[in-house]
Amino acid sequence: MSDKTRAPYLLVAEIFRRLIAEGEWPVGSRLPSRDFLGETYRVGENVIRRAQELLITEGLLEGRPGAGTYVRAPKERLRMLRCPAPGYPSAPLAPAGISTWDAQSTAKVPAPDAIAARLGIQPGEHCVRTAYEFLDEDHRPAMSSVSWEPMAITGKSAVVLPDGGPFAGRSVVERMAHLGIVVVRAVERARPLQADRDQAQQLGVAAGSLVTLIERTYFDSDDRPVETADLVIPADRWNIDYDIALSGTPTG
Repeated sequence: MSDKTRAPYLLVAEIFRRLIAEGEWPVGSRLPSRDFLGETYRVGENVIRRAQELLITEGLLEGRPGAGTYVRAPKERLRMLRCPAPGYPSAPLAPAGISTWDAQSTAKVPAPDAIAARLGIQPGEHCVRTAYEFLDEDHRPAMSSVSWEPMAITGKSAVVLPDGGPFAGRSVVERMAHLGIVVVRAVERARPLQADRDQAQQLGVAAGSLVTLIERTYFDSDDRPVETADLVIPADRWNIDYDIALSGTPTG
């Protein structure tokens, strides 16, 4: 995409990134007023505002109410390991330094259209919805997750509630195995997202902050979806790494 076809605020945001990277705008410094920046780069105040908002979601700037916009100190990035592979049957999401986690399950929740499509069921069919919160060693939110399981699979069993009963806190793979269901694969789709108000509150970030959404679905040996979940992770704090076990010997 050429500069002529790019939105003006994207071009201004690129200039701001360079000024920060080259130290012309050092960490902690206050940005000039939007009027001054608009005159400097010959754009309107709205373009400057959108460029600043973009860099705020990227974690390069921060807005301080009543004080202006400042260059933000970079945060330490931690490693979040994904292992959805044959050698890792529980497909854990194991952030380094996770201290505590909590879960709350609700039974007989009608499946929304999008969740029903992922689970291969009819919209409105009853599911168990489980909301998870994960905290790091400093008791800061590290990740949130919402899981959905069809009650047609787990209903009236000891594993119906992921946070209760004899299998409380166990992985989906282990709980399904108790029912004689073999989970053989996990499909994940990761994409960037701007946090809505609820997600921002759960993660302790500003609404509109950049997060990573992982849509995960587990499938059994009949290729039936048995669970799906949305995992939401602050993008400015975590690198998400995949450690994928491979089997077989190259023949070529």
